[in-house]
Amino acid sequence: MPVRPSLLFVTDLAYQARGRRYCDEDIFLTSRLRDGFDLALCHPLDAAALMDTFDGVVVRNSGPVLHYRQAYDAFREQAAAQGTRVYNPLSGRGDMAGKQYLLDLTTDGYPVIPTVDRPQDLHLLPEAERYAVKPKAGADSIGLTFVPRDRLGGLPYGDILVQPGIDFRYEVSFYYIDDAFQYALHAPDPNRRWVLEPYEPTEADLAFAHRFIDWNTLAHGIQRVDACRTREGELLLVELEDLNPYLSLDLVPDRTRDDFVTGMTASLHRFLDAPPRT
Repeated sequence: MPVRPSLLFVTDLAYQARGRRYCDEDIFLTSRLRDGFDLALCHPLDAAALMDTFDGVVVRNSGPVLHYRQAYDAFREQAAAQGTRVYNPLSGRGDMAGKQYLLDLTTDGYPVIPTVDRPQDLHLLPEAERYAVKPKAGADSIGLTFVPRDRLGGLPYGDILVQPGIDFRYEVSFYYIDDAFQYALHAPDPNRRWVLEPYEPTEADLAFAHRFIDWNTLAHGIQRVDACRTREGELLLVELEDLNPYLSLDLVPDRTRDDFVTGMTASLHRFLDAPPRT
């Protein structure tokens, strides 16, 4: 009987998120991935202790790692030391590595919301009615605040980022497996961020998103490029999520969802470099 690759699927089924149920997505994905893999689920706090007996580890909706930072760092160190194959690979340059990429992309002139982390750089930000202040280790809008410009000088710099508040028309997300575009969703109402609808991207939209996929240099894995459309029509990067991006698979057509599972299965087999063994 063929021996199939085994996966440890890391997810926090009890994680509470505003406006969506992360657990439903992972229950669906694992129900389908079992067609091609021997698979077990575990909580992120248990991953380091269990991963040695599996061919690979898939990190999915595991919640913001700031809630278990010490355990996550230990998991990364152990995986690197043992050569454990983690999907997404731990070499990601986006949110997986913190928010430094927003500063780097700003400096390099990419189409990103301008971002600074030092008071002496505030002059580089455009004038705005208010400014977003977020922790460098933030996720899911945890710790996000807005302040007027006259309060920027007194902020506790070191662990925060500052960005101008953008008057945008809508937010849009582009979903990728490896470097292949899968689908896009957008939130037509800026005040209802998680009320998403299917979005048909233009060639220019896809060229925008693919710049960041290329920049991240992840050969394998799932990524989500989040952007906002300004009043002038420009797209600006909001976030490059390459750790455990929520996929909103319940909002896409059945065919798109099936294609995503097929693409993820093929990506995992390529990543493991091990078709079913005999």
